[in-house]
Amino acid sequence: MCTQAQLISAPFERWGRVLLPALSRVGLCDETGRTHLHRKLWEWCYVAQGLDERSMLCSGRKGLAFAVGQEPLTAAFASLGCQILATDLDPVRAGAKGWVATNQHADSLASLNAARLCDPDRFRERVSFRFVDMNAVPDDLQDGSFDFVWSSCSIEHLGSLELGERFVSRSMRCLKPGGVAVHTTEYNLSSDTNTITEGDTVLFRRRDIESLARRLRLDGHHIDIDFTPGEMPADGDIDVPPYRPNPHLRLQFGTYVITSYGLIVRKRRSPP
Repeated sequence: MCTQAQLISAPFERWGRVLLPALSRVGLCDETGRTHLHRKLWEWCYVAQGLDERSMLCSGRKGLAFAVGQEPLTAAFASLGCQILATDLDPVRAGAKGWVATNQHADSLASLNAARLCDPDRFRERVSFRFVDMNAVPDDLQDGSFDFVWSSCSIEHLGSLELGERFVSRSMRCLKPGGVAVHTTEYNLSSDTNTITEGDTVLFRRRDIESLARRLRLDGHHIDIDFTPGEMPADGDIDVPPYRPNPHLRLQFGTYVITSYGLIVRKRRSPP
């Protein structure tokens, strides 16, 4: 029988422990405190590990979060000394999309530290919040003042593949030279030809990821892409509706099998 340690990678285990107090609130751990093998938790751990490996999660760093919803990363990063501006869509439009009713939306600072991952006083000192539409990021946020930006499973909800690519490209304007962007999104494992290109949820194919990478490199940014499939035991499991919480890394979504994909982009260090 495989142990929990044999089922997950070291970074997943590390950040799962950091985020554990928040996971029971969103159904991502069991009653014993064991983390679920769930792609949402993988996305959070991917963002955290990507930023940490690039020395972004430390005192004095300034981060910008898009579409934070109820994710715990804002509080976790603030606890490490980062200054964070957390953003989400305004409540009216978020409600129309169903995100308020399903607890996938943030409307204030209070909801972002509900699990008290950060000391409340330090959280108030280090974190601010505002409403932002990812399809219309305000000019004052595109001033190149942030060390890092991130979004978790959000760019596929912007209306089309092109709008998702456009956001990732334009979000680089928010970063200082050498700054880091980390984004996760829905990834189509079934086809590199057919997919969902428009609507409430689109599915990026390998060709779309490669197109985005070319776009970013033409702007002088650095990105490595990797399509190596996972090799852990749960990576071969495909969840089908009604979905279960564990394992839930790959799933049937309509006619497609999908999973999560992560992008890490380093902004060019000097003007083009």
